[in-house]
Amino acid sequence: MAIKILITGGTFDKEYDELNGKLFFKDTHLPEILELGRSNLKVQVRTLMMIDSLEMKDADRELMVSHCKQCDEEKIVITHGTDTMEHTAKVLGEANLNKTIVLTGAMIPYKFGSSDGLFNLGSALAFVQTLPHGVYVAMNGKYFNWNNVRKNKASGIFEEL
Repeated sequence: MAIKILITGGTFDKEYDELNGKLFFKDTHLPEILELGRSNLKVQVRTLMMIDSLEMKDADRELMVSHCKQCDEEKIVITHGTDTMEHTAKVLGEANLNKTIVLTGAMIPYKFGSSDGLFNLGSALAFVQTLPHGVYVAMNGKYFNWNNVRKNKASGIFEEL
């Protein structure tokens, strides 16, 4: 069975407007990243939204829960902004779904060329295939249980509570 990849936006998919110096969303970079990584996994990709996680509302998180419940796949990767990733992981964890769900993102936009997004996505795809049912955050080569993770805003890394 395929791995479902749900796209929600975040730094992972941001573009840089050289004229006004702002970051914005256009299209997801996920197909390009999978091709660059030479992935031969069977995946089903669905863009749910393209927003910064700081702008994410409860309704957006409920949409993610709904899609995770309704999809046939038991293995799901969600690309997400890092600022509120642990909050979304909590919502998904408390939904108690009988699936393996891994959230991942990037601290640097993929289009910058030095992004951690490619590595984080590869890690998330490996973790979703090997971890038992549950909700996890995968960043910087590590995975964390949904109820034992936070983003350390001073160091810019994810860590256990």
